[in-house]
Amino acid sequence: MTIFRLSRGVVFPDPALADEDGLLAVGGDLSARRLVTAYASGIFPWYSEGEPILWWSPDPRTILEPATIHVPRSLAKTLRRGELSVTIDEAFEHVIDRCARKRRAGQRGTWITRAMRDAYVDLYAAGLAHSVEAWRDGEVVGGLYGVSLGGAFFGESMYADAPESSKVAFVTLCATLRAWGFPLVDCQMKTAHLARFGAYEIPRDDFLVRLRDALRLPTRQGRWRLEPTVGFEPTTC
Repeated sequence: MTIFRLSRGVVFPDPALADEDGLLAVGGDLSARRLVTAYASGIFPWYSEGEPILWWSPDPRTILEPATIHVPRSLAKTLRRGELSVTIDEAFEHVIDRCARKRRAGQRGTWITRAMRDAYVDLYAAGLAHSVEAWRDGEVVGGLYGVSLGGAFFGESMYADAPESSKVAFVTLCATLRAWGFPLVDCQMKTAHLARFGAYEIPRDDFLVRLRDALRLPTRQGRWRLEPTVGFEPTTC
């Protein structure tokens, strides 16, 4: 097994050289230029405090197509009731900080280190990272954040302080991405939670082809806003 050590140059090894768990390289930095290069190459950082930066490209890769998202019946009822309002790019730092602090079953600590947090805040300032917020009574009670290049959205993390709040944010994001013609959401790793929405695994080689196609679309750089007419009839399950 060979794990590559990154140099100061902003280049990455071929993702096909990753080990069986998807670990490809170690080191480098979290500059905006390196992060953009990584995402465009099908690679993302994931490590814990006290570790060097680790770069991953798992095989298979989990994706979701915004046009074909499945919405569980209970969530469809929540959406119809309109108890939560949703915004985009209104509270990025709040969302990433809550994602970092949220306790998760089977997880010790957080992979959103201070350096990671600051790096994605910089990407947000550059108009390449985005947050989706679910609000109730004037407070953000759930949300998610990720990175967008071309017609691809790379999901990073989500949290919920109120029932269904992160799910409402995610479905609203997918409706927005569909309206904008995005073909691809990169979910990175398979979870039962994402599978309920229609996320599925594909071989890494297929993912890289889809990613390459998605990157041919122009990047919607800058702060995002919900389209006034966004909406769709979801497939319920």
